[in-house]
Amino acid sequence: MEKETKLLEKKVMVAIDENENSYHALMWVLDNLKESVTKSTLVIFAAQPLANYTNVFAAPLGFARMYFPVSATPALIESMQDQNKRVSLGLLEKAKSICASRGVKVDTFTEAGDPKETICNAVQKYEINLLVMGGQANRTFMRVFQGSLSNYCLNNAKCPVLIVKKPE
Repeated sequence: MEKETKLLEKKVMVAIDENENSYHALMWVLDNLKESVTKSTLVIFAAQPLANYTNVFAAPLGFARMYFPVSATPALIESMQDQNKRVSLGLLEKAKSICASRGVKVDTFTEAGDPKETICNAVQKYEINLLVMGGQANRTFMRVFQGSLSNYCLNNAKCPVLIVKKPE
């Protein structure tokens, strides 16, 4: 009996972002793991990505152009970080209301940093038993140069990872 109770108290975390695939993954959890997530708390996590704060400007110099990087001011950096935080909190509120409409209690968390690392760190920090993520559709170009977020989490998260692909 105690083992059964422990099994039902396993923590499930859904990582969300602005991509509709992450909300599809959340809906999949609510439809397919409802019994598990109603008996324990569902964790919803949104990473606040750090933006690249260096811009490159080109200045005309005859027929040639001179390229030089321009760094952002501390005020601009703080403003961009605040904006990222507001977006993440908005995403979490939307997810929270979806879960509340289904009668599921949730804990929401957000952290600033590289999404790959913050998601894997959150898995350990909140002692997650299953990480659920949406599949990254049509991002071949990004995947080639930066690597896939879901692939990184599959290889580095300290729990099983479920990737939910949206039907086409």
